[in-house]
This record gives sequence, structure tokens and C-alpha cells, in this order.
Amino acid sequence: MPATIICVGMAGSGKTTFMQRLNSHLHQKKTPPYVVNLDPAVLKVPFGCNIDIRDSINYKKVMENYNLGPNGAIVTSLNLFSTKIDQVLEIIKKRSGDFKHCIVDTPGQIECFVWSASGSIITEAFATENPTVLAYIIDTPRSSSPTTFMSNMLYACSILYKTKLPMIVVFNKTDVRSADFAKEWMTDFEAFQDSLRTNAELNDETSNGSGYMGSLINSMSLMLEEFYSTLDVVSTSAYTGEGFDDFLDAVDKKVDEYNEFYQKERERVIAEKKEKEKREKERQLSHLMKDLGIKDKQKKKQTDEKAEKGERENVDVLSDIEDEIEQDEKDGYEHGLIDLESSEREYTFQEDRNGELRDDANASEVAKSIKDRYQQAFEATAKTASSDIAADIAKYINGQ
Repeated sequence: MPATIICVGMAGSGKTTFMQRLNSHLHQKKTPPYVVNLDPAVLKVPFGCNIDIRDSINYKKVMENYNLGPNGAIVTSLNLFSTKIDQVLEIIKKRSGDFKHCIVDTPGQIECFVWSASGSIITEAFATENPTVLAYIIDTPRSSSPTTFMSNMLYACSILYKTKLPMIVVFNKTDVRSADFAKEWMTDFEAFQDSLRTNAELNDETSNGSGYMGSLINSMSLMLEEFYSTLDVVSTSAYTGEGFDDFLDAVDKKVDEYNEFYQKERERVIAEKKEKEKREKERQLSHLMKDLGIKDKQKKKQTDEKAEKGERENVDVLSDIEDEIEQDEKDGYEHGLIDLESSEREYTFQEDRNGELRDDANASEVAKSIKDRYQQAFEATAKTASSDIAADIAKYINGQ
């Protein structure tokens, strides 16, 4: 199966130039790759693309139609493209016999791809179909400061644990400055401490090795020691082509690592997710059947057998309802039922049900007074109604 290489990195780290040199290097080896461009805002791509997001999505139109800024338009473009990722994978799958590597270029705004929902969908889709490796591109000259170097390492660590995919740290632009200092900092804690101390002693405006920043960087460098051991580090120069054979060797190593460890872990996670969805569907179906009063075939068969034997059919009792309520509460549902046994409120009524009993001594007199007033009102109304009816009858007779 072809290996997928997703190139990510900070803006200005040289991702697109790295992609161009990698594409050229693979063509020289007579193993041309399958190239995918996912940067909708780039004006010119220095390599030929098999699939280009710009062919299906107009970045400027997205900005105008949705009233978005540059980063918002990039995220929206990726969201639109991710809805068709299944078709993209189908195209790549049909051509998979013609290439050994599929290289993917991502937007310069790394956060728009790594931390967006569409970026996760695209990355996981590639990882599901083929062995996938992340190439994290670092600008070597700008990482000569211990503070900037630590920032890059923390970002690489977060991406590794976010994507859960094999990663290769690529120190690019080694034609400007060698990456030996960075490799030494990753393997020798004391060397990094010495460089941090020296940087602090310079006491210039670029120094960040003292005070709270220095304490933080010291702690981080000690914690990331185990993280460094899981990474493959490669030095390359997209300008001269140096180090790309080492990079391809690291890719082959990471593909084997993917097949041995990462694929099994992803299959386990996918299986757990499917099992969880299955249990949730069964639980919802069970509640629906209870709501509709539907019984399964086995229970109906048992009921029919009992009816033939003359046994009484089981009916729902209060204990059954309480069992269901208890199970629902465990699942997170709430019930507002009143516990009648523990209720402290009591109601007492007279035997003739004329009103609620009162404890005061004048209760009987008050009740009698109210009864007399109702009786007087009834008699007065009855007399008025009777006189009106008699007058109407007399008028009717005289009229005839």
C-alpha cells in the first residue's frame, strides 16, 4: 500500500518548497508520487498536482460570499472540501498501483488545518485508507534560540498526541545553518541548559532565558526528554536537495511502525466506537419498545404458553416501574415522582366532606355561619327567579 506523507509546519518554514524538492527527488528515482494540494489560498504552486483544492473551491469567492477573513476562509474551504473526501480517497485508491508515495501539502496557517474539524476529518480519512506519516517542517535558522526551539517542540508534541500518527521532525533550510545544535539539544539535556544559560547572559532584547521564562523552558526540556525518544529527526535542505534520502528512509521506518503499532491502536479505537454506538442503538430501541408496549417474540411465546396452561399473565406492578426508574436514573435520566411512603403531609376530612377540619374551638360556629349565608343567598335568588317567571306567564296570557 502507498504511504501518505502529510507536510505540516509553521508559516515560512518552507513546506511548499520542501514538497517541490521531494516531488523532484522521487521523480529522479523513477517513482513519481501522487500529489495533493490542500492550501486554497496559495497563488502559485511550484509542482504539478494530481488533486488541487483550488480546482473545486474558489478561495476569494468564499471570502466574499461568507464575509470572512483570510483564516476563516481557509477553514471554510477545508470544511467544504472535507465533505467530498470520500471521493478523493476513491480516486487515489484507483491509482494506488501507480505510485508508492502520496504527498499532501497543507495551508501555511498550521492551526487552520491541525486544530480544525475538517483537518481532523481529512487526516483520519487518509490514515484509515493508507499508512500515514506526518512530516513536521521546522525553520532551522529561526530555531537557533532555545525559546523558539522549545516552542516548536511543544507544537510538535501537541500535534503528535492530537493526530496519534507517526511523526518525522524535519529541520529544513540546513543550507543556511546546520541542524547539529538542535539534534544535540534533543539528546543532551545539559547541552540545552548550557545554551539557555549562555543566551540569558547575552542580556540582549532577544534573550528569554532568565526569570519565569527560563524556569519554564528548563522544566519543559526535562519533560520532553521521553518525547524526543519517539521521534525521527532528519536534516534537509529544500534548496540543495540534501538529506532527502534520509527522509525517505525515515518514512519507510515510520510506515513499518504504523503497521506494527498505530494501525492496531486505530483498529481498537474504531472497534470500541462501533461497539459503543451499537449499545446506544440497542438501548434506544429498548426504550422505544417499552414506550410502544411492544414485547419481543420470546416473551410473547412464554405468555401464550402460560395462557394455555391457565396461568395468570404477568402484569406490570409498581416494583417493575421502580426498577425501570432506577435503571433510567443510572443512565442519567431524572424523575420527579413523589415517594408516598416518606411523605410527611397528611390530609383529613370530615365524614360529610363539607370541608377541611380545623383545630380551633370556633370551627363549628364558623361552618354554621357560612352554611346559613349560603342558604339565605339561595332563597333570595330562588324568590327573584320565581317572580320573574310568574310575570312572564301573565304577559303571555293577556296577550292571547
